[in-house]
Amino acid sequence: MNILNILEEIEKVDAEVYERLNPRRQAMKQFYGWGSKVALAAAPLALGSMFNKAYGQTTPTAVQDILNYALTLEYLEYNFYQTAITCPNLIPAGACMDAIKTIRDHEKAHVALLKGALEGLKVTPVSFTAANFDFTAKGTFPSVFTNFATFLAVAQAFEDTGVRAYKGQAGFLISAPDVLQTALQIHSVEARHASQIRVMRRVSEGGGNVTTLKPWITGANDSGVPQVDAVYKGEDNVTQGGVDITTLGYSKNAATEAFDEPLTMAEVLAIAGLFIK
Repeated sequence: MNILNILEEIEKVDAEVYERLNPRRQAMKQFYGWGSKVALAAAPLALGSMFNKAYGQTTPTAVQDILNYALTLEYLEYNFYQTAITCPNLIPAGACMDAIKTIRDHEKAHVALLKGALEGLKVTPVSFTAANFDFTAKGTFPSVFTNFATFLAVAQAFEDTGVRAYKGQAGFLISAPDVLQTALQIHSVEARHASQIRVMRRVSEGGGNVTTLKPWITGANDSGVPQVDAVYKGEDNVTQGGVDITTLGYSKNAATEAFDEPLTMAEVLAIAGLFIK
């Protein structure tokens, strides 16, 4: 939920953001194609340069606030996985640990991307450590770093929230197809994170034996954890484009599984706020 959220929020305070960026569409296309050509460390500076060119020397205060907010969320996710990796006997060695380290590395890259963007705008990025977060959600998950099943349940809530947050912002990028394409590619990575965690809950040692859990969301809350109901609000919807899909011969489960419902920014903030001190 990175570039999508950033651009959608910037559009709220600057309706002309796409007009500012579109004349440089070719440059943006080159930037987004760098993934396999240059070191990831160079990408943050490129993003910062892009925004700096778009807004000149008069960057709106709201823009830097939005970027720092997004960075806060990425610190939340990165520190969650980083803390878990350092907890002895929490994550089983082998495939489980490898998967969590890969997700951790992706979140770390997102942090670097946003920090570079802010530094490119000559704005001081916010800085957080694990001590700034309460991953128990104010005591809701007291064993999050001592019980693997609890850890995976919280991880699933984070990742499913991220997928729905992307869905909520995609429509704002229709007028910027190059950005939309890249944003959807990032969205697919978030979806793979969510799927991976769900599979780990279903089959991994200590994963809670959630044998009916699928790699995708089914219904209002299929997590088996009622404390995260807010993450799945609206996922029991069976109507898309004004059509009740169940009237077309599909089951309710199939209808809810076929589409991820969007989460608003306010809803995402309410969920994330439980983990921030």
